[in-house]
Amino acid sequence: MFRYWLIAVILIGSPIAFAAPPVVRTFRVPENGIQPQVAVDSVGTAHLIFYKGEPAHGDLSYCRSTDSGSSFSKPIPVNSQAGSAIAIGTIRGAQMAIGKDNRVHVAWNGSDVAEPKGPGNAAPMLYARLNNAVDGFEPQRNIIAAHYGLDGGGSIAADADGHVHIAWHAPEKKGQNESGRRVWIARSIDSGKSFTPETAASIDSTGVCGCCGMKILADPRGGIFILYRSATEMVHRDMYLLHYDRDLLVCTSAKIAPMTIGQCVMSSAAMANSATGPLAAWETESQIYWGKLDPEHAKILEMIPAPGPTRGRKHPALATNAAGDVLLVWTEGTGWNKGGSIAWQIYDAAGAEVKGTSGKKAGLPVWSLPAAFANQDGGFTIVF
Repeated sequence: MFRYWLIAVILIGSPIAFAAPPVVRTFRVPENGIQPQVAVDSVGTAHLIFYKGEPAHGDLSYCRSTDSGSSFSKPIPVNSQAGSAIAIGTIRGAQMAIGKDNRVHVAWNGSDVAEPKGPGNAAPMLYARLNNAVDGFEPQRNIIAAHYGLDGGGSIAADADGHVHIAWHAPEKKGQNESGRRVWIARSIDSGKSFTPETAASIDSTGVCGCCGMKILADPRGGIFILYRSATEMVHRDMYLLHYDRDLLVCTSAKIAPMTIGQCVMSSAAMANSATGPLAAWETESQIYWGKLDPEHAKILEMIPAPGPTRGRKHPALATNAAGDVLLVWTEGTGWNKGGSIAWQIYDAAGAEVKGTSGKKAGLPVWSLPAAFANQDGGFTIVF
């Protein structure tokens, strides 16, 4: 029922129904913003956050759509301190998750003017949630208890039972380089009212690529997945996948995509839940890959590359519809202080490319990246 149907008449006159591929539409972020993040809740409402202002210190806005993005509500502020968000580097911007009672949760790296500062004037990891009246956001809070040293962006995950997890990476000890960085997680069991002090999530021997982003996802089955890039010996920039139980007591870890380069990659990653299990997408050697995750372990069941020749591909986004189709989106030609274009491909539930569903569009602004979501009719929308 989530497909468009075409009727073909064969020679004997009998009609046969063929499923047309899902339609993809694109639109620019409202108010000429950048760095969109989109999530669809349990009743089909699409929630959108985006960045506006100076790249070093700007603001976050939120709006929502009940008609698959045809129209959005008037944007409202997310951050309560002006200029406390950051866009430089593309991967340090806000992340969003939908939790219990479809409440919106947002986390972001604090800018150079964000308060409260940590030791040595260190930037905070900030968090805000939509209020009970659903007409504004509660005052922002710093989540870091002890492990400061933000560089690459953090991430947030939430589930329908009131659990919220915020992850970031920072040195384990003051003065350590990238090989001494670890992924940290702060956990809430009361829908973001309070958080425990952070605990280490990544293996201490891998390090974390300093100016790379990461992604955390709450699986409805109860697990937590984390995707991050290592910095072992400062040259092994491998993608690692962690799988935790919801209480963060049992962990499995796996290297899923090796990569050797003696510099920071400034990459981001994407994850999304689907009817058949969680999905992940990442960058390796200027190519974008995606695959289905094993719901029980830190394992990629199949790695699927984006089609066509690679040309500086970065910043993947994922969306999936009720029929199991997967939309993979990525950027091309972006760089430091340089915009580019977006490209995409739809895959069917088995992971095969759907013919006639690839596309490209120019006009991606500086410091931005795409987001995507499934429409109520089974098509997809890309926001850039």
